[in-house]
Amino acid sequence: MLEFKLEGEFIHLIQLLKATDLVSSGGEAQMVVLDGLVKYNGTTDYRKRLKVKVGDTVTFNNQTIKII
Repeated sequence: MLEFKLEGEFIHLIQLLKATDLVSSGGEAQMVVLDGLVKYNGTTDYRKRLKVKVGDTVTFNNQTIKII
């Protein structure tokens, strides 16, 4: 499990995927979200502008990110 320290109120889902190096570009991040490959708090979510906050978890490609 990866831990990501949030430096504000929230981070957009596609920015989180880029910041944790799980994708190489913003375009790739948008594609994996729209393809339903990302889970937000255990549920598939298709919103690329989703605001991820402290306490949330995001799972992609067998990696779970916990927001702290």
